[in-house]
Amino acid sequence: MTPDSIKISDVFWIALDKLNINRSTLIKQAELPLAIAHKGARIKIVDLFKLWRALEQLGGPDIGFRLVAAIDSNNMPLSSLVAYYAKNLRDAIYRIVRYKSLCTPEELKIIETHEYLSINIAWPLKDAIAPDALIDVTISVLIGLAQKSSVTKLQPAKIILARPKSSLIDSLYHCPVQWNAKKNEIFFYQRDLDLPLKHSNQELLKILDKTLQSELHDLTSKLTFSDQVKWLIRKSLTAGRPDLHSVAKEIGISERSLQRYLKNEGVSFQSLLSSTRHELACEYLMDKRLNLAGIAYLLGYEEQASLFRSFQEWEGTTPKKWRELHLSKV
Repeated sequence: MTPDSIKISDVFWIALDKLNINRSTLIKQAELPLAIAHKGARIKIVDLFKLWRALEQLGGPDIGFRLVAAIDSNNMPLSSLVAYYAKNLRDAIYRIVRYKSLCTPEELKIIETHEYLSINIAWPLKDAIAPDALIDVTISVLIGLAQKSSVTKLQPAKIILARPKSSLIDSLYHCPVQWNAKKNEIFFYQRDLDLPLKHSNQELLKILDKTLQSELHDLTSKLTFSDQVKWLIRKSLTAGRPDLHSVAKEIGISERSLQRYLKNEGVSFQSLLSSTRHELACEYLMDKRLNLAGIAYLLGYEEQASLFRSFQEWEGTTPKKWRELHLSKV
């Protein structure tokens, strides 16, 4: 779900105008063509990072927070607005993650433990680090959602950031912050997630969901069938083992047609299920907070023994030994 280029939302430029940051000055500072400010213009992710680094230079280290604060709710994209009408914070967070790909290729991954729900924030460029302000935007949106929509103005439990400590940023988050980490992640307490939100509107939610699901369908239809299947498997693993029938139904084709398309791409549903689980298993094992029982659940296995058997086939060793070996290198 990661396009080579993305469209900069009009909301971004409108917020800049409110902050009295000149578009042309910003673009020149980033050494990018002025045409990127035109409506509908697309920009590569690496150039998006250049734009945001230039914005940090012009607007200061807290520009991510100020930009989010400058966004009028009337201009908010539907993929963000839909969260405000969810029944509770858990539902709202899952909707933000579900529809995030409609705005940016930023990758948000939810991890649930007994005490916390966390959202890991990453970008699909392995050789480039996302600007701090861009990370702040996502975290600020999530905090704003919790505070503005909940009756008790919920705060995050803690935040982990992959940057040196900043007293200014520390004062803006109003919760414990761990600095110089290897990832960016925000945590909410499980006890807060099911409290009702002030603006919950199930009827409006149905209308917005229908529109956004249609947009998601248009987006995924441009991908290969293998890409679509892997994405749907990732999305539904924790609900149990995804099967060919449910995935074909979500794509909107018959099981036989999906099997034929996958065969033409040189793969099968089972091979994609296995490879997706393999990738996710390795990701989860690098997270010390997750025990093996929790990882088995996240991968859709009914019992831990099934994870052990599969992992032995993938890596030729046990999950525990693989984790010890790879964490020792970090």
